[in-house]
Order: sequence, then structure tokens, then C-alpha cells
Amino acid sequence: MNIKPIRTKADYRATLADIEALMGAKANSADGERLDVLVTLVEAYERKHFPLEHPGHIVSN
Repeated sequence: MNIKPIRTKADYRATLADIEALMGAKANSADGERLDVLVTLVEAYERKHFPLEHPGHIVSN
């Protein structure tokens, strides 16, 4: 399994393409394990680079 950290937008896009190609992988197979690892890497990258903002409070009209 040749997997590396996601450091750039190009790495991110390539990893998303890999994930899409593996979406039909069976659980506990080599491809299924690769999919699990890639998804974990993407989640970490997205948390760092695309953080969700928590609303302080909602103002209603």
C-alpha cells in the first residue's frame, strides 16, 4: 500500500479520485483497507484546510 500524506491541493484531488475508484471495494479486502486509510487522510486534510465554523448565535427577524 503506497500511501503518502496529503500536502497539496493536487494531492487532495488525486486522493479523492483514488477514493472514487475504490468506492465499490469490499470491507476487509486490500482495496477496502486502502479506502479506509485514504478517507481518513482526506478527513484530516479537510479539517485543517476547510474548517467548519460554528455559529455563535442565530439572529432571527
